[in-house]
Amino acid sequence: MTDTDTPTVDNGVNVEALLGARQALTDAPQAALFQWRASCEWVNGTHSRSTVSGFSGLGEEHTHRQEFVLDADHPEVFASQDNGPTPPEIVLGALASCLTAGVATVATNRGVQLRSVTATIEGGMDLQGILGIDGDVRNGFDGIKVTYDIDADAPKADIEAIVAQSQKRSAVFDIVANPTTIHVEVT
Repeated sequence: MTDTDTPTVDNGVNVEALLGARQALTDAPQAALFQWRASCEWVNGTHSRSTVSGFSGLGEEHTHRQEFVLDADHPEVFASQDNGPTPPEIVLGALASCLTAGVATVATNRGVQLRSVTATIEGGMDLQGILGIDGDVRNGFDGIKVTYDIDADAPKADIEAIVAQSQKRSAVFDIVANPTTIHVEVT
């Protein structure tokens, strides 16, 4: 098979640009220091609205092409208004999005054409902790399960390796799976 016989993979990921960025950041590690930001305002009850518009990285400030707004609330069964997903659901969505972006990137880099990728993600939680019923119950998830349904031009073992590599490089997987120091202050 010659280079002209190699099928073109188009999963919408510019791997050449990513590999170029990787090399540039290897050569200038200070540029790899990014700061992601969001602001959140209380609306009413348990309803809040987060806004994301800018971040820093590559040694300078950046602005997204548009401002992104995400409402969060709790469902009516919690005596709330259900004006958005719950904060834990937003975390699950962030994890699924990060892993799925990684799947597309790794597949493209490995020459695997994707036809469809669907992640189903579930997180179990005992509300006795956050409601103060039982101080021994954790406030957060007791476990998270991610299940992928991937249709691609590769055997199952290759697809599993792509998902494993995505998990290994996922920022949100690392954030959720490992302790992160958080400082909360009031001005």
